[in-house]
Amino acid sequence: HAPSLPARGQRWETRQVDLDPAAAAFGGVLLTGGTAARMDGTDKGSLELDGRTLLDRCLGAFLDAGEVVVVGPSTVTARPVTFTREDPPFGGPVAGLLAGVDALLGPTALVGVLAVDMPQVTAGTFRRLREAADGRDGAFLTDDDGRRQLCGVLAVTALARVRRDLGPPHGMAMRTLLADLDLATVAGLGEESRDVDTWADLRDLTTQPATHMAADTCTEQANDERLAE
Repeated sequence: HAPSLPARGQRWETRQVDLDPAAAAFGGVLLTGGTAARMDGTDKGSLELDGRTLLDRCLGAFLDAGEVVVVGPSTVTARPVTFTREDPPFGGPVAGLLAGVDALLGPTALVGVLAVDMPQVTAGTFRRLREAADGRDGAFLTDDDGRRQLCGVLAVTALARVRRDLGPPHGMAMRTLLADLDLATVAGLGEESRDVDTWADLRDLTTQPATHMAADTCTEQANDERLAE
């Protein structure tokens, strides 16, 4: 679409999209195809927080990813993505992750995985995860109680190694897939580790993100607009 012209006497406003040059061969898998049983089967990705859908907020967290696969129903997105589904659908996070990895088109050394009900995760979150995963099989975000959340990065070679001995992934717990991997943990900052499992969770999310999140969000919105042009 054509850009609007500045009014007389005004200057063009330029915005820098702060991409991470160290993120070569980083791909993303966004899981959106869950049952949302405690939210009456609602499509969580279409829910809005601070004027943006959870889907677009989570896609913004993959700012540095060369490509992103969305495992779930096809819809309009702010950046180009590949859509796929686990077979059969509603197979859980392991089936979704593996289906997403298999759908990546380019060479990928490190893959990020994120559930769409974690809208406070940002590109900065994944940068910290990638840093923590250096020299290991991966890293995952943890909540205030130290519990691992569905937000992490995994070395593709390590994932390929452990999946060879797995049974059918449908319904498998993520801890089963990750049990033999050397994983770092990264404590969530602010509300990064909060997920949306219920309507109350969505209501209770802070409407004004913490400063570090707000800065990332501004960058992600600028990138969304660039990609949509």
